[in-house]
Amino acid sequence: MLAMAVLLPVAFLGGFAVFVAQAFDPAEPSPRDTDGIAVLTGGSERIATALRLLADGRAPRLLISGAHPEAGFADIAVAAGQDPAPFAGRVAVGHAAATTRGNAVEIAAWARAEEVRSLRVVTASYHMPRALFELRRTLPNVELVPNAIVPTALRDGGIWRRPMVWGLLLGEYGRYLLARAGLSALASPRRETRDS
Repeated sequence: MLAMAVLLPVAFLGGFAVFVAQAFDPAEPSPRDTDGIAVLTGGSERIATALRLLADGRAPRLLISGAHPEAGFADIAVAAGQDPAPFAGRVAVGHAAATTRGNAVEIAAWARAEEVRSLRVVTASYHMPRALFELRRTLPNVELVPNAIVPTALRDGGIWRRPMVWGLLLGEYGRYLLARAGLSALASPRRETRDS
């Protein structure tokens, strides 16, 4: 019992240290092309990056997953500082997801409908481990290519003295562990139906 009481916190802190290191310095995205791009909403930087990848020809189509129910593609593109016109007919907007687990279901339905065999995943660096884990469950036969974005909050100076950022990282690490344990629904703000 004493060994467990010592080992569990050490394992948690060691895992958190690795998680934080990857959030600050994720692996360089692969330059290879894919059949599709999926971006999990949560910031205009994610959308702008996904649209730039689409414009650069990294994939022929893009899904924006978890968009606000009233937001259309034109609104989303403009908010991200992009002209929607060049992307006409190449971008789908999903409104069903409100959680990472929901994103995975929404993206999987789109990927199957579009016959996607390889998928570039765009999200924040701290969110990428959980996003990939959930996507691997719903898309076991699709090659996932992570394209992590280090958000401004992690790039700003003085990060070590900002408790809000550390709270964000610790909370995301906890949600990742819940997902790994098969308990991701406990971290969801609301339950989602799997009707996609």
